[in-house]
Amino acid sequence: MHLDENRTVNVAVQVLPLVENLFPVVDHAIEVIAASGVKFEVGPMETVMEGPLDELLKVAKSAHLACFEAGADQVITIIKIGDQTCGTTIDEKVSKYR
Repeated sequence: MHLDENRTVNVAVQVLPLVENLFPVVDHAIEVIAASGVKFEVGPMETVMEGPLDELLKVAKSAHLACFEAGADQVITIIKIGDQTCGTTIDEKVSKYR
């Protein structure tokens, strides 16, 4: 089976900086995601992005590293990938709830 490398997938990224005041650190990670230009939605527990897998994994890595730039000494990042052979979008998953 051949998968189109440019198919649309969803990647959820949850950065968990181990700092006292985590919101400024998380905000910086979200700023990095926003600056990347990928489609994304911030949720209460994680940020979900949409696009080609390789690009989204690079953005997730950048968000992880942004936590160190913002002053964290330790960061745990959880990444989830939602994928289908024909591609998948955020809207396909949640439009019926909006």
